[in-house]
Amino acid sequence: MKKFKTYYTLSGILLSAFFLTISCTKDFTELNTNPAGVTDEEAMGDFALVASFLAQAQRAILPENVGEYQASINLTSDAYGGYLAAEAPFVGNANNLTYALVPGWYSSLWVDRYIRAMNPLYRVETLTRADEKMQDIFAFAKVLKVSAMHRTSDKVGPIIYSKYNAPDENDQILYDSQEDAYKNFFKDLDSATTVFKSLKGKEVSAAMKKSDLAYASNNYDQWLKFANTLRLRLALRIVYKDPTLAKAEGEKALNPANGGLMETVGDNCFIKLSTDHPLNIITTTWSDTRMHANIESILGGYEDPRLGKLFAKATDEAVQGQFKGIRSGIEIDAKSRYDNYSKLLPLPNKMQLMVSSEAWFLKAEAALRGWTNAGDAKTNYENGIDRSFEMYGLGAQSSAYKSNSTRKPKPYIDPKAVKAGQNDIKEGSPLLSTITIQWNEADSKDRKLERIITQKWISMFPDGDEAWAEYRRSGYPLVFPVVVNYSNNTIPTVPGIRRMPYPEREYNSNSTAVNEAVKMLGGPDNGGTRLWWDVENKKL
Repeated sequence: MKKFKTYYTLSGILLSAFFLTISCTKDFTELNTNPAGVTDEEAMGDFALVASFLAQAQRAILPENVGEYQASINLTSDAYGGYLAAEAPFVGNANNLTYALVPGWYSSLWVDRYIRAMNPLYRVETLTRADEKMQDIFAFAKVLKVSAMHRTSDKVGPIIYSKYNAPDENDQILYDSQEDAYKNFFKDLDSATTVFKSLKGKEVSAAMKKSDLAYASNNYDQWLKFANTLRLRLALRIVYKDPTLAKAEGEKALNPANGGLMETVGDNCFIKLSTDHPLNIITTTWSDTRMHANIESILGGYEDPRLGKLFAKATDEAVQGQFKGIRSGIEIDAKSRYDNYSKLLPLPNKMQLMVSSEAWFLKAEAALRGWTNAGDAKTNYENGIDRSFEMYGLGAQSSAYKSNSTRKPKPYIDPKAVKAGQNDIKEGSPLLSTITIQWNEADSKDRKLERIITQKWISMFPDGDEAWAEYRRSGYPLVFPVVVNYSNNTIPTVPGIRRMPYPEREYNSNSTAVNEAVKMLGGPDNGGTRLWWDVENKKL
């Protein structure tokens, strides 16, 4: 077996699970059984193996492994999307945050999404595709696959998807262009939703109950609503590049005959983890991440009560008693300088994949664009705020918040800044948003969109992948640019980094295919090349 095939076949996942110390140890026996010696009948007997594969995949969409979460999300998306910033000068301050991209960091997303998600999902699809009694599991695997792999594509561009585990005559696994990948995402969601719609009202299977780490599978409706909401997310992701396809897919998601969208807090999708949330360890045990300056500016300026549910006030003498964040991409001399700025409050041991508030904000944008069945933009926008406040037990404060027409993001000042120019974002600066909270029907469509995306950004916390993707897609909310840029002029300071490069392992073992993927990008394999859907001149 050649090197690349080993990496992408199921034996690769089992070896990797051992050597990379996957945290899901309670399923060690099942996960490390050699599938070559397991018959389909044995695998399907009590659904233990299938459930283990699906558990591993669910926990790899956003990795529960702390080191991989830090490298692939916290030190990329969380910072680029304006949620969290590092207080440590990693690699002499020449790292992802200052655009000196570290290969060992960005390659980690390949480990989670391919070795720990795509591999077991491929096996589950193979086992269940032709089994009429297991079509719910087949559909479930499809939804999980799209959930994982759209995040990968949204970080790098073209990905291995439709040709996965199908090497060509030269033992290369070919990539889909990002356009083709998205079309395949929609096709896989078609397959999944068709199955889930056919199962509405039917008793949930034992296999599904054993495999579902989010809803405990009381019925099939919630995964159907999740899949529809995911379709709407992806439809709007491509709206500036392919508005016709976006509208068709978006209206399919919005059509009530197709099962509806996530609506209530009870629809929120959180994957149960087998260990503590990685951000808790990164925040406390490792003391490596703090609140981002953009959170301070936006939520602080709005006097948003959710801020106190997310972060603790700073204990540093210079800013004691304040919610104080760090601007990402600045000069940092020592970790101790910012260690006592605002820490993230402990998160429960479950991973947020999608919340119902996002669905309402997606509907608000769809309504702004005039899509069928999207409803009224203002109503959807306000429902999104309501659902987010309810999630934090703040429902009683939502009405006053929604009616405020004067509060706006506040200037950011860092009294401990090392370098001039990184500590002061003043009133009137083009870097500081002026968007208010209350819906204003007289505003332009672009200003309404900024209002929708800004509130969606707040509600999706701490999902940095989505925050960064939506910033690149829409330009909102305004994220403070880096001050220190060590990219050698490959990444623009404004509007900022656009993607992550392909990992070295692809160039070493799948070189012909990855070089063709770079051609599909239309630019060099660096952080400055825009993705297919990332249109420079956006028109609503």
